[in-house]
Amino acid sequence: MPHAPGVWEVVATAAAERGDRPPAIPYRRTPPLVRRTSAVFWASLAIVLPVVVWGAVWPEALDSATGSARTFVVDRFGWFYLLTATIVLVAVIAVAVSPWGRVRLGADDDRPEYSTRAWFAMLFSAGMGIGLVFWGVAEPVSHFLTPPTAEPGTTEAARDALRYSFFHWGLHPWGIYAVLALALAYARFRRGWKATISGALRPLLGDRVDGPLGAAVDTIAVVATVFGVATSLGLGAAQINGGLASLADGIAIGSGVQLAIIAVVTVLFLISALSGINRGIKWLSSANVVLAVALFAFVLLTASSGRLVGAFTTTLGSYLAELPTMSLQTGPFDPQRSEWINSWTIFYWAWWISWSPFVATFIARISRGRTVREFVVGVLAVPTLVSGLWFSVFGGAGILAEQDGAELAGQPTESQLFGLLDTLPGGLVAGIGAMILIVTFFVTSADSATFVLGSLSSRGGQDPARVVSVIWGLVISASAAALLVSGGLGGVQTASIIAAFPFAIVLLLVLVSLVKALGQEPRVPRRERGGEPAPIVAPTADGAAPDGVTAAVPARRSHPS
Repeated sequence: MPHAPGVWEVVATAAAERGDRPPAIPYRRTPPLVRRTSAVFWASLAIVLPVVVWGAVWPEALDSATGSARTFVVDRFGWFYLLTATIVLVAVIAVAVSPWGRVRLGADDDRPEYSTRAWFAMLFSAGMGIGLVFWGVAEPVSHFLTPPTAEPGTTEAARDALRYSFFHWGLHPWGIYAVLALALAYARFRRGWKATISGALRPLLGDRVDGPLGAAVDTIAVVATVFGVATSLGLGAAQINGGLASLADGIAIGSGVQLAIIAVVTVLFLISALSGINRGIKWLSSANVVLAVALFAFVLLTASSGRLVGAFTTTLGSYLAELPTMSLQTGPFDPQRSEWINSWTIFYWAWWISWSPFVATFIARISRGRTVREFVVGVLAVPTLVSGLWFSVFGGAGILAEQDGAELAGQPTESQLFGLLDTLPGGLVAGIGAMILIVTFFVTSADSATFVLGSLSSRGGQDPARVVSVIWGLVISASAAALLVSGGLGGVQTASIIAAFPFAIVLLLVLVSLVKALGQEPRVPRRERGGEPAPIVAPTADGAAPDGVTAAVPARRSHPS
Protein backbone atom coordinates (compact mmCIF):
# COMPACT_ATOMS: atom_id res chain seq x y z
CA MET A 1 0.00 0.00 0.00
CA PRO A 2 1.45 3.45 -0.89
CA HIS A 3 2.55 5.56 2.02
CA ALA A 4 3.60 9.13 2.56
CA PRO A 5 7.40 9.50 2.38
CA GLY A 6 9.21 10.23 5.57
CA VAL A 7 11.72 13.02 6.12
CA TRP A 8 14.68 10.70 5.52
CA GLU A 9 13.21 9.41 2.26
CA VAL A 10 12.68 12.98 0.93
CA VAL A 11 16.25 13.97 1.81
CA ALA A 12 17.68 10.76 0.30
CA THR A 13 15.74 11.24 -2.96
CA ALA A 14 16.95 14.83 -3.33
CA ALA A 15 20.54 13.76 -2.70
CA ALA A 16 20.29 11.02 -5.34
CA GLU A 17 18.96 13.50 -7.90
CA ARG A 18 21.97 15.73 -7.22
CA GLY A 19 24.33 12.78 -7.47
CA ASP A 20 25.34 13.09 -3.81
CA ARG A 21 25.78 10.21 -1.40
CA PRO A 22 22.51 9.63 0.49
CA PRO A 23 22.58 10.29 4.21
CA ALA A 24 22.86 7.39 6.66
CA ILE A 25 19.64 5.92 7.99
CA PRO A 26 19.02 7.47 11.39
CA TYR A 27 19.38 4.97 14.24
CA ARG A 28 16.57 4.91 16.72
CA ARG A 29 17.72 3.32 19.93
CA THR A 30 15.03 1.44 21.84
CA PRO A 31 14.94 2.47 25.50
CA PRO A 32 16.32 -0.32 27.76
CA LEU A 33 13.06 -0.48 29.70
CA VAL A 34 11.06 -1.20 26.54
CA ARG A 35 13.69 -3.56 25.14
CA ARG A 36 13.89 -5.79 28.23
CA THR A 37 10.27 -5.84 29.42
CA SER A 38 7.32 -7.76 28.02
CA ALA A 39 3.69 -6.80 27.57
CA VAL A 40 3.09 -8.30 31.02
CA PHE A 41 5.01 -5.44 32.62
CA TRP A 42 2.81 -2.75 31.15
CA ALA A 43 -0.46 -4.67 31.58
CA SER A 44 0.31 -5.31 35.25
CA LEU A 45 1.16 -1.68 35.90
CA ALA A 46 -2.11 -0.68 34.19
CA ILE A 47 -4.00 -2.79 36.76
CA VAL A 48 -1.99 -2.07 39.92
CA LEU A 49 -1.30 1.65 39.61
CA PRO A 50 -4.98 2.71 39.44
CA VAL A 51 -5.58 0.77 42.67
CA VAL A 52 -2.67 2.60 44.32
CA VAL A 53 -4.00 5.97 43.15
CA TRP A 54 -7.50 5.01 44.31
CA GLY A 55 -6.21 4.17 47.77
CA ALA A 56 -4.22 7.39 47.97
CA VAL A 57 -7.02 9.70 46.80
CA TRP A 58 -10.20 7.93 48.00
CA PRO A 59 -9.12 5.51 50.75
CA GLU A 60 -12.61 5.07 52.18
CA ALA A 61 -14.04 4.13 48.77
CA LEU A 62 -11.28 1.58 48.18
CA ASP A 63 -11.83 0.06 51.62
CA SER A 64 -15.58 -0.25 51.00
CA ALA A 65 -15.17 -1.78 47.53
CA THR A 66 -12.53 -4.31 48.54
CA GLY A 67 -14.51 -5.24 51.64
CA SER A 68 -17.57 -6.04 49.55
CA ALA A 69 -15.48 -8.04 47.10
CA ARG A 70 -13.88 -10.00 49.95
CA THR A 71 -17.28 -10.87 51.43
CA PHE A 72 -18.52 -12.12 48.07
CA VAL A 73 -15.41 -14.22 47.34
CA VAL A 74 -15.19 -15.79 50.80
CA ASP A 75 -18.90 -16.54 51.13
CA ARG A 76 -19.28 -18.00 47.64
CA PHE A 77 -15.88 -19.55 46.99
CA GLY A 78 -14.27 -20.26 50.35
CA TRP A 79 -14.64 -23.98 49.65
CA PHE A 80 -12.64 -23.48 46.43
CA TYR A 81 -9.62 -22.19 48.36
CA LEU A 82 -9.79 -25.17 50.71
CA LEU A 83 -10.02 -27.71 47.89
CA THR A 84 -7.26 -26.06 45.88
CA ALA A 85 -4.78 -26.10 48.76
CA THR A 86 -5.58 -29.73 49.61
CA ILE A 87 -5.46 -30.98 46.02
CA VAL A 88 -2.05 -29.48 45.29
CA LEU A 89 -0.61 -30.80 48.57
CA VAL A 90 -1.75 -34.37 47.89
CA ALA A 91 -0.59 -34.14 44.28
CA VAL A 92 2.91 -32.90 45.00
CA ILE A 93 3.47 -35.63 47.61
CA ALA A 94 2.25 -38.23 45.12
CA VAL A 95 4.68 -36.93 42.50
CA ALA A 96 7.58 -37.10 44.96
CA VAL A 97 6.98 -40.73 45.95
CA SER A 98 6.34 -41.85 42.35
CA PRO A 99 9.12 -42.90 39.93
CA TRP A 100 9.09 -39.28 38.74
CA GLY A 101 10.81 -38.41 42.00
CA ARG A 102 14.12 -39.48 40.43
CA VAL A 103 13.86 -36.87 37.67
CA ARG A 104 16.45 -34.14 38.05
CA LEU A 105 15.58 -30.47 37.64
CA GLY A 106 18.09 -29.96 34.88
CA ALA A 107 20.32 -32.24 32.89
CA ASP A 108 21.11 -35.59 34.48
CA ASP A 109 24.64 -34.49 35.29
CA ASP A 110 23.58 -31.15 36.86
CA ARG A 111 24.19 -30.66 40.56
CA PRO A 112 22.76 -28.05 42.98
CA GLU A 113 24.06 -24.52 42.52
CA TYR A 114 23.71 -23.67 46.22
CA SER A 115 24.59 -25.65 49.31
CA THR A 116 21.71 -27.24 51.18
CA ARG A 117 22.14 -24.81 54.08
CA ALA A 118 22.09 -21.74 51.83
CA TRP A 119 19.14 -23.19 49.90
CA PHE A 120 17.08 -23.69 53.05
CA ALA A 121 17.95 -20.20 54.29
CA MET A 122 16.89 -18.48 51.10
CA LEU A 123 13.64 -20.39 50.54
CA PHE A 124 12.58 -20.01 54.17
CA SER A 125 13.38 -16.30 54.39
CA ALA A 126 11.54 -15.58 51.16
CA GLY A 127 8.60 -17.82 52.02
CA MET A 128 7.48 -16.89 55.50
CA GLY A 129 9.89 -14.62 57.31
CA ILE A 130 7.78 -11.62 58.30
CA GLY A 131 4.64 -13.70 58.78
CA LEU A 132 6.18 -16.05 61.33
CA VAL A 133 7.50 -13.17 63.41
CA PHE A 134 4.23 -11.25 63.17
CA TRP A 135 1.84 -14.12 63.95
CA GLY A 136 4.10 -16.34 66.10
CA VAL A 137 2.59 -15.00 69.33
CA ALA A 138 -0.54 -13.23 68.13
CA GLU A 139 -2.25 -16.12 66.34
CA PRO A 140 -2.03 -18.79 69.09
CA VAL A 141 -3.10 -16.24 71.73
CA SER A 142 -6.09 -15.26 69.59
CA HIS A 143 -7.07 -18.91 69.06
CA PHE A 144 -6.67 -19.56 72.79
CA LEU A 145 -9.25 -16.92 73.62
CA THR A 146 -11.43 -17.53 70.54
CA PRO A 147 -10.91 -21.20 69.64
CA PRO A 148 -12.65 -22.88 66.71
CA THR A 149 -14.19 -25.70 68.78
CA ALA A 150 -13.19 -25.68 72.46
CA GLU A 151 -14.24 -23.50 75.40
CA PRO A 152 -12.17 -20.27 75.48
CA GLY A 153 -9.23 -20.19 77.86
CA THR A 154 -9.23 -23.93 78.61
CA THR A 155 -6.51 -26.54 78.17
CA GLU A 156 -8.35 -27.86 75.13
CA ALA A 157 -8.40 -24.32 73.71
CA ALA A 158 -4.60 -24.18 74.11
CA ARG A 159 -4.28 -27.45 72.17
CA ASP A 160 -6.60 -26.11 69.46
CA ALA A 161 -4.62 -22.88 69.28
CA LEU A 162 -1.31 -24.59 68.56
CA ARG A 163 -2.79 -27.26 66.29
CA TYR A 164 -4.47 -24.70 64.04
CA SER A 165 -1.34 -22.56 63.99
CA PHE A 166 0.56 -25.64 62.80
CA PHE A 167 -2.18 -26.18 60.22
CA HIS A 168 -2.07 -22.66 58.83
CA TRP A 169 1.73 -22.58 58.56
CA GLY A 170 2.52 -26.23 57.82
CA LEU A 171 2.18 -28.56 54.87
CA HIS A 172 -0.57 -26.75 52.97
CA PRO A 173 1.23 -23.46 52.28
CA TRP A 174 4.46 -25.20 51.41
CA GLY A 175 2.55 -27.62 49.21
CA ILE A 176 1.19 -24.64 47.27
CA TYR A 177 4.69 -23.25 46.89
CA ALA A 178 6.18 -26.64 46.03
CA VAL A 179 3.87 -27.57 43.16
CA LEU A 180 4.31 -24.25 41.38
CA ALA A 181 8.06 -24.05 42.04
CA LEU A 182 8.49 -27.62 40.83
CA ALA A 183 6.62 -26.87 37.61
CA LEU A 184 8.70 -23.74 37.00
CA ALA A 185 12.04 -25.41 37.74
CA TYR A 186 11.15 -28.41 35.59
CA ALA A 187 10.06 -26.20 32.69
CA ARG A 188 13.11 -23.98 32.82
CA PHE A 189 15.96 -26.34 33.69
CA ARG A 190 14.72 -29.70 32.36
CA ARG A 191 12.92 -28.62 29.20
CA GLY A 192 14.48 -25.23 28.46
CA TRP A 193 11.17 -23.38 28.27
CA LYS A 194 10.79 -19.75 29.26
CA ALA A 195 10.96 -19.09 32.99
CA THR A 196 7.48 -17.67 33.51
CA ILE A 197 4.20 -19.02 34.87
CA SER A 198 2.88 -19.35 31.33
CA GLY A 199 6.00 -21.29 30.38
CA ALA A 200 5.01 -24.00 32.86
CA LEU A 201 1.67 -24.35 31.03
CA ARG A 202 3.23 -25.24 27.67
CA PRO A 203 2.40 -28.99 27.92
CA LEU A 204 -1.26 -28.04 28.41
CA LEU A 205 -1.67 -24.97 26.19
CA GLY A 206 1.05 -25.50 23.58
CA ASP A 207 2.36 -22.52 21.64
CA ARG A 208 -0.58 -20.40 22.81
CA VAL A 209 1.51 -19.57 25.87
CA ASP A 210 3.62 -17.36 23.57
CA GLY A 211 0.64 -15.19 22.67
CA PRO A 212 -2.03 -13.16 24.43
CA LEU A 213 -3.20 -16.12 26.52
CA GLY A 214 0.27 -16.58 28.02
CA ALA A 215 0.56 -12.84 28.66
CA ALA A 216 -2.80 -12.89 30.47
CA VAL A 217 -1.65 -15.77 32.70
CA ASP A 218 1.57 -13.98 33.61
CA THR A 219 -0.28 -10.74 34.26
CA ILE A 220 -2.59 -12.53 36.70
CA ALA A 221 0.50 -13.93 38.43
CA VAL A 222 2.20 -10.54 38.68
CA VAL A 223 -0.88 -8.78 40.04
CA ALA A 224 -1.44 -11.53 42.63
CA THR A 225 2.21 -11.29 43.64
CA VAL A 226 2.12 -7.52 44.04
CA PHE A 227 -0.81 -7.61 46.44
CA GLY A 228 0.40 -10.74 48.23
CA VAL A 229 3.78 -9.16 48.91
CA ALA A 230 2.14 -5.84 49.76
CA THR A 231 0.19 -7.70 52.44
CA SER A 232 3.40 -8.96 54.02
CA LEU A 233 5.09 -5.58 53.78
CA GLY A 234 2.07 -3.97 55.42
CA LEU A 235 2.27 -6.48 58.27
CA GLY A 236 6.00 -5.89 58.58
CA ALA A 237 5.62 -2.12 58.72
CA ALA A 238 2.88 -2.44 61.33
CA GLN A 239 5.01 -4.70 63.51
CA ILE A 240 8.06 -2.46 63.25
CA ASN A 241 5.76 0.35 64.36
CA GLY A 242 4.54 -1.81 67.26
CA GLY A 243 8.10 -2.59 68.26
CA LEU A 244 9.15 1.04 68.20
CA ALA A 245 6.11 1.96 70.29
CA SER A 246 7.03 -0.72 72.83
CA LEU A 247 10.70 0.21 73.01
CA ALA A 248 10.46 4.00 72.90
CA ASP A 249 8.03 6.34 74.61
CA GLY A 250 6.29 8.91 72.46
CA ILE A 251 6.00 6.79 69.31
CA ALA A 252 2.38 6.09 68.47
CA ILE A 253 0.96 3.27 66.38
CA GLY A 254 -0.59 4.75 63.27
CA SER A 255 -0.49 4.97 59.51
CA GLY A 256 1.81 8.01 59.50
CA VAL A 257 4.61 6.18 61.29
CA GLN A 258 4.04 3.08 59.19
CA LEU A 259 4.31 5.06 55.96
CA ALA A 260 7.63 6.50 57.14
CA ILE A 261 8.83 2.98 57.97
CA ILE A 262 7.87 1.75 54.49
CA ALA A 263 9.79 4.67 52.93
CA VAL A 264 12.97 3.93 54.89
CA VAL A 265 12.87 0.18 54.36
CA THR A 266 12.15 0.66 50.64
CA VAL A 267 15.52 2.34 50.26
CA LEU A 268 17.20 -0.54 52.10
CA PHE A 269 15.65 -3.33 50.06
CA LEU A 270 16.27 -1.56 46.77
CA ILE A 271 19.96 -1.34 47.64
CA SER A 272 19.94 -5.05 48.47
CA ALA A 273 18.01 -5.98 45.32
CA LEU A 274 20.40 -4.08 43.07
CA SER A 275 23.33 -6.02 44.51
CA GLY A 276 21.99 -9.24 42.98
CA ILE A 277 20.74 -12.62 44.17
CA ASN A 278 24.22 -13.98 44.94
CA ARG A 279 25.13 -11.10 47.22
CA GLY A 280 22.42 -9.09 48.96
CA ILE A 281 19.61 -11.65 48.98
CA LYS A 282 21.86 -14.59 49.85
CA TRP A 283 23.73 -12.76 52.62
CA LEU A 284 20.62 -11.28 54.17
CA SER A 285 18.89 -14.67 54.10
CA SER A 286 21.77 -16.21 56.03
CA ALA A 287 21.69 -13.31 58.52
CA ASN A 288 17.95 -13.83 58.97
CA VAL A 289 18.45 -17.45 59.93
CA VAL A 290 21.12 -16.56 62.50
CA LEU A 291 18.96 -13.85 64.09
CA ALA A 292 15.85 -16.04 64.06
CA VAL A 293 17.69 -18.92 65.73
CA ALA A 294 19.08 -16.55 68.38
CA LEU A 295 15.62 -15.13 69.17
CA PHE A 296 14.12 -18.63 69.18
CA ALA A 297 16.79 -19.88 71.61
CA PHE A 298 16.26 -16.87 73.88
CA VAL A 299 12.52 -17.49 74.26
CA LEU A 300 13.00 -21.24 74.62
CA LEU A 301 15.59 -20.89 77.38
CA THR A 302 13.98 -18.07 79.33
CA ALA A 303 10.42 -19.42 79.20
CA SER A 304 9.38 -22.88 80.38
CA SER A 305 11.49 -24.86 77.90
CA GLY A 306 10.31 -28.30 78.98
CA ARG A 307 6.66 -27.44 78.55
CA LEU A 308 7.31 -25.76 75.20
CA VAL A 309 9.15 -28.78 73.77
CA GLY A 310 6.36 -31.02 75.03
CA ALA A 311 3.86 -28.73 73.32
CA PHE A 312 5.66 -29.29 70.02
CA THR A 313 5.62 -33.09 70.15
CA THR A 314 2.02 -33.24 71.36
CA THR A 315 0.76 -30.74 68.82
CA LEU A 316 2.65 -32.36 65.95
CA GLY A 317 0.89 -35.66 66.63
CA SER A 318 -2.58 -34.11 66.87
CA TYR A 319 -1.91 -31.99 63.77
CA LEU A 320 -1.08 -35.03 61.66
CA ALA A 321 -4.02 -36.99 63.07
CA GLU A 322 -6.54 -34.20 62.44
CA LEU A 323 -5.06 -32.99 59.14
CA PRO A 324 -7.73 -34.50 56.82
CA THR A 325 -10.60 -33.11 58.90
CA MET A 326 -9.11 -29.64 59.21
CA SER A 327 -8.25 -29.54 55.50
CA LEU A 328 -11.85 -29.91 54.31
CA GLN A 329 -13.86 -28.37 57.17
CA THR A 330 -16.03 -25.38 56.21
CA GLY A 331 -18.56 -25.39 59.08
CA PRO A 332 -21.66 -25.28 56.83
CA PHE A 333 -24.13 -25.79 59.72
CA ASP A 334 -22.29 -23.75 62.34
CA PRO A 335 -22.25 -20.02 61.51
CA GLN A 336 -19.75 -19.22 64.25
CA ARG A 337 -17.35 -21.95 63.11
CA SER A 338 -17.81 -20.89 59.49
CA GLU A 339 -16.98 -17.28 60.35
CA TRP A 340 -13.83 -18.41 62.18
CA ILE A 341 -12.68 -20.48 59.19
CA ASN A 342 -13.35 -17.59 56.82
CA SER A 343 -11.39 -15.17 58.99
CA TRP A 344 -8.39 -17.42 59.47
CA THR A 345 -8.05 -20.46 57.22
CA ILE A 346 -9.51 -18.93 54.05
CA PHE A 347 -7.42 -15.80 54.55
CA TYR A 348 -4.26 -17.86 54.94
CA TRP A 349 -4.92 -20.10 51.94
CA ALA A 350 -5.61 -17.03 49.80
CA TRP A 351 -2.48 -15.34 51.13
CA TRP A 352 -0.31 -18.35 50.29
CA ILE A 353 -1.84 -18.62 46.81
CA SER A 354 -1.23 -14.93 46.12
CA TRP A 355 2.33 -15.31 47.39
CA SER A 356 2.99 -18.47 45.40
CA PRO A 357 4.11 -16.87 42.09
CA PHE A 358 6.72 -14.88 43.97
CA VAL A 359 7.96 -17.60 46.31
CA ALA A 360 7.75 -20.39 43.73
CA THR A 361 9.63 -18.42 41.08
CA PHE A 362 12.34 -17.60 43.58
CA ILE A 363 12.58 -21.20 44.86
CA ALA A 364 12.71 -22.52 41.30
CA ARG A 365 15.50 -20.09 40.46
CA ILE A 366 17.71 -21.45 43.27
CA SER A 367 16.85 -25.17 42.87
CA ARG A 368 18.55 -26.24 39.67
CA GLY A 369 20.21 -29.63 39.88
CA ARG A 370 18.05 -31.16 42.63
CA THR A 371 15.88 -34.20 42.03
CA VAL A 372 12.11 -33.90 42.23
CA ARG A 373 12.03 -36.01 45.40
CA GLU A 374 14.83 -34.05 47.06
CA PHE A 375 13.12 -30.81 46.10
CA VAL A 376 9.70 -31.78 47.47
CA VAL A 377 11.07 -33.23 50.71
CA GLY A 378 13.17 -30.13 51.28
CA VAL A 379 10.42 -27.65 50.48
CA LEU A 380 7.72 -29.49 52.44
CA ALA A 381 9.31 -31.17 55.43
CA VAL A 382 11.95 -28.80 56.75
CA PRO A 383 9.95 -25.52 56.68
CA THR A 384 6.92 -27.31 58.16
CA LEU A 385 8.94 -28.62 61.09
CA VAL A 386 10.62 -25.25 61.63
CA SER A 387 7.25 -23.47 61.57
CA GLY A 388 5.89 -25.99 64.08
CA LEU A 389 8.83 -25.42 66.40
CA TRP A 390 8.45 -21.66 66.07
CA PHE A 391 4.78 -21.67 67.00
CA SER A 392 5.33 -24.16 69.80
CA VAL A 393 7.89 -21.88 71.43
CA PHE A 394 6.48 -18.41 70.72
CA GLY A 395 2.81 -19.38 70.71
CA GLY A 396 3.21 -21.68 73.70
CA ALA A 397 5.08 -19.00 75.63
CA GLY A 398 2.38 -16.47 74.70
CA ILE A 399 -0.40 -18.76 75.96
CA LEU A 400 1.48 -19.41 79.22
CA ALA A 401 2.00 -15.67 79.67
CA GLU A 402 -1.70 -15.07 78.98
CA GLN A 403 -2.63 -17.65 81.60
CA ASP A 404 -0.33 -15.85 84.06
CA GLY A 405 -2.16 -12.57 83.51
CA ALA A 406 0.07 -10.80 80.97
CA GLU A 407 -3.00 -9.73 78.97
CA LEU A 408 -1.25 -9.97 75.61
CA ALA A 409 -4.59 -10.22 73.83
CA GLY A 410 -5.45 -6.71 75.01
CA GLN A 411 -2.48 -5.29 73.10
CA PRO A 412 -2.49 -4.48 69.37
CA THR A 413 -1.74 -7.52 67.23
CA GLU A 414 1.51 -6.00 65.99
CA SER A 415 2.76 -5.44 69.56
CA GLN A 416 2.08 -8.84 71.10
CA LEU A 417 5.53 -10.27 70.34
CA PHE A 418 7.14 -7.39 72.19
CA GLY A 419 4.60 -7.75 74.99
CA LEU A 420 5.74 -11.36 75.45
CA LEU A 421 9.43 -10.39 75.41
CA ASP A 422 8.74 -7.81 78.13
CA THR A 423 7.65 -10.63 80.44
CA LEU A 424 10.99 -12.44 80.06
CA PRO A 425 14.35 -11.57 81.64
CA GLY A 426 16.46 -9.54 79.22
CA GLY A 427 13.39 -8.72 77.21
CA LEU A 428 14.62 -5.25 76.21
CA VAL A 429 17.69 -6.64 74.44
CA ALA A 430 15.58 -9.36 72.87
CA GLY A 431 13.11 -6.72 71.69
CA ILE A 432 15.88 -4.83 69.91
CA GLY A 433 17.05 -8.08 68.32
CA ALA A 434 13.48 -8.81 67.22
CA MET A 435 13.26 -5.38 65.61
CA ILE A 436 16.44 -6.04 63.63
CA LEU A 437 15.10 -9.44 62.58
CA ILE A 438 11.82 -7.95 61.36
CA VAL A 439 13.67 -5.33 59.32
CA THR A 440 15.98 -7.92 57.70
CA PHE A 441 13.02 -10.20 56.95
CA PHE A 442 11.22 -7.18 55.48
CA VAL A 443 14.19 -6.36 53.28
CA THR A 444 14.75 -9.97 52.19
CA SER A 445 11.12 -10.56 51.23
CA ALA A 446 10.89 -7.28 49.37
CA ASP A 447 14.13 -7.54 47.42
CA SER A 448 13.34 -11.14 46.50
CA ALA A 449 9.95 -9.91 45.28
CA THR A 450 11.47 -7.21 43.09
CA PHE A 451 13.69 -9.84 41.45
CA VAL A 452 10.79 -12.20 40.84
CA LEU A 453 8.37 -9.53 39.59
CA GLY A 454 11.06 -8.26 37.26
CA SER A 455 11.73 -11.76 35.98
CA LEU A 456 8.02 -12.50 35.39
CA SER A 457 7.61 -9.26 33.43
CA SER A 458 10.82 -9.49 31.38
CA ARG A 459 11.07 -11.08 27.97
CA GLY A 460 11.43 -14.85 28.30
CA GLY A 461 11.49 -14.66 32.10
CA GLN A 462 15.15 -13.64 32.09
CA ASP A 463 16.86 -11.92 35.00
CA PRO A 464 15.46 -8.39 35.11
CA ALA A 465 17.23 -5.14 34.33
CA ARG A 466 17.96 -2.99 37.37
CA VAL A 467 15.51 -0.30 36.37
CA VAL A 468 12.73 -2.93 36.24
CA SER A 469 13.56 -4.13 39.77
CA VAL A 470 13.53 -0.55 41.04
CA ILE A 471 10.13 0.13 39.47
CA TRP A 472 8.59 -2.99 41.01
CA GLY A 473 10.13 -2.17 44.37
CA LEU A 474 8.48 1.24 44.32
CA VAL A 475 5.17 -0.24 43.14
CA ILE A 476 4.88 -2.86 45.90
CA SER A 477 5.83 -0.28 48.53
CA ALA A 478 3.23 2.13 47.18
CA SER A 479 0.65 -0.68 47.15
CA ALA A 480 1.38 -1.56 50.78
CA ALA A 481 1.12 2.10 51.74
CA ALA A 482 -2.20 2.58 49.91
CA LEU A 483 -3.72 -0.52 51.49
CA LEU A 484 -2.58 0.48 54.99
CA VAL A 485 -4.03 3.96 54.60
CA SER A 486 -7.34 2.75 53.21
CA GLY A 487 -8.04 -0.22 55.45
CA GLY A 488 -5.25 -0.86 57.91
CA LEU A 489 -4.27 -4.50 58.50
CA GLY A 490 -7.72 -5.60 57.36
CA GLY A 491 -7.18 -3.81 54.08
CA VAL A 492 -3.92 -5.59 53.28
CA GLN A 493 -5.47 -8.95 54.16
CA THR A 494 -8.47 -8.26 51.93
CA ALA A 495 -6.26 -7.46 48.95
CA SER A 496 -4.51 -10.83 49.10
CA ILE A 497 -7.80 -12.75 49.28
CA ILE A 498 -9.22 -11.01 46.21
CA ALA A 499 -6.01 -11.22 44.15
CA ALA A 500 -5.61 -14.93 44.90
CA PHE A 501 -8.92 -16.05 43.39
CA PRO A 502 -8.01 -15.96 39.66
CA PHE A 503 -4.55 -17.32 40.33
CA ALA A 504 -5.97 -20.33 42.18
CA ILE A 505 -7.40 -21.42 38.83
CA VAL A 506 -4.01 -20.93 37.20
CA LEU A 507 -2.40 -22.98 39.97
CA LEU A 508 -4.63 -25.98 39.25
CA LEU A 509 -3.88 -25.70 35.53
CA VAL A 510 -0.16 -25.67 36.31
CA LEU A 511 -0.59 -28.88 38.31
CA VAL A 512 -2.31 -30.61 35.38
CA SER A 513 0.39 -29.34 33.02
CA LEU A 514 3.18 -30.60 35.29
CA VAL A 515 1.68 -34.09 35.50
CA LYS A 516 1.27 -34.15 31.73
CA ALA A 517 4.90 -33.10 31.20
CA LEU A 518 6.22 -35.67 33.68
CA GLY A 519 4.14 -38.30 31.90
CA GLN A 520 6.25 -37.65 28.83
CA GLU A 521 9.47 -38.40 30.71
CA PRO A 522 11.06 -41.55 29.29
CA ARG A 523 11.32 -44.51 31.62
CA VAL A 524 14.84 -45.71 32.33
CA PRO A 525 14.78 -49.53 32.09
CA ARG A 526 16.49 -51.57 34.80
CA ARG A 527 18.48 -54.70 34.35
CA GLU A 528 16.61 -57.84 35.13
CA ARG A 529 19.11 -58.69 37.87
CA GLY A 530 20.80 -56.43 40.36
CA GLY A 531 18.37 -53.55 39.92
CA GLU A 532 21.03 -51.24 38.45
CA PRO A 533 19.97 -48.55 35.99
CA ALA A 534 20.57 -49.26 32.33
CA PRO A 535 23.30 -47.21 30.64
CA ILE A 536 22.24 -43.72 29.68
CA VAL A 537 22.09 -43.29 25.92
CA ALA A 538 21.84 -39.82 24.44
CA PRO A 539 18.88 -39.11 22.16
CA THR A 540 19.43 -38.77 18.45
CA ALA A 541 19.34 -35.45 16.66
CA ASP A 542 15.59 -35.58 16.14
CA GLY A 543 14.98 -36.17 19.83
CA ALA A 544 14.28 -39.91 19.57
CA ALA A 545 16.27 -42.57 21.36
CA PRO A 546 18.05 -45.33 19.39
CA ASP A 547 15.96 -48.39 18.65
CA GLY A 548 15.27 -50.50 21.72
CA VAL A 549 16.74 -47.98 24.15
CA THR A 550 14.98 -45.29 26.20
CA ALA A 551 16.85 -42.03 26.62
CA ALA A 552 17.34 -40.78 30.16
CA VAL A 553 16.95 -37.13 29.25
CA PRO A 554 14.42 -35.88 26.70
CA ALA A 555 15.73 -33.70 23.93
CA ARG A 556 15.20 -30.04 24.68
CA ARG A 557 12.97 -28.24 22.26
CA SER A 558 13.44 -24.60 21.47
CA HIS A 559 10.38 -22.39 21.76
CA PRO A 560 10.08 -18.68 21.23
CA SER A 561 10.18 -16.73 24.45
